[in-house]
Amino acid sequence: MKKFGAEFIGTFCLVFAGTGAIIADEVSGGTVTHVGVALTFGLIILVMIYALGDISGAHLNPAVTAGFWLSGRFAGREIMPYIVSQCCGALLASLVLRLLFRDNQLLGTTQPAGSQLQSFAFELLLTAILMFVILSVSTGAAEKGITAGIVVGSVIGLEAMFAGPICGASMNPARSLGPAVISMHVQSLWLYILAPFAGAVGVVGCRCVRESGCCT
Repeated sequence: MKKFGAEFIGTFCLVFAGTGAIIADEVSGGTVTHVGVALTFGLIILVMIYALGDISGAHLNPAVTAGFWLSGRFAGREIMPYIVSQCCGALLASLVLRLLFRDNQLLGTTQPAGSQLQSFAFELLLTAILMFVILSVSTGAAEKGITAGIVVGSVIGLEAMFAGPICGASMNPARSLGPAVISMHVQSLWLYILAPFAGAVGVVGCRCVRESGCCT
């Protein structure tokens, strides 16, 4: 239960801080800026990895949990409890933001700027890169280490910085689920659920590069 609670709290903080930064940027007329939003997502992940990594591994992302399972590092019996905990944390964070910003329409919902196919491809590739990096710097199913938090937070901030204006750079089904459901803008939600899970096949790339070192 400690692990599930850690995933709930960590994902709550991720969605509250990350989508909260998007909302704050909108209501303040651009004070936070896109770069600031990207850095917020990266920094909150960094902080949560160091705070919760030794308890649950600080996945905070159903696609990451699936990736660890595919790599043989995570027990199948814990997949659903982890994912449920992550989604509940995201939903609660978006509900709190709805209470704080009643006039905001989207609550940081991820939406394609162009075609859905373009955003699907972006989300799949971004998540594959993220999963590859996580598996390369983690031990077992835990991301905590001297440099893991910095590396994972950096790649999330980097991807959000260059891909955010195109697809939202979610890479996380729970992060997209919370705002979409609470704001009732679910038209593109399927994309942000399917693409990150498909991107979890980044473990294949990890196997090819590191052979027996990374994914066993």
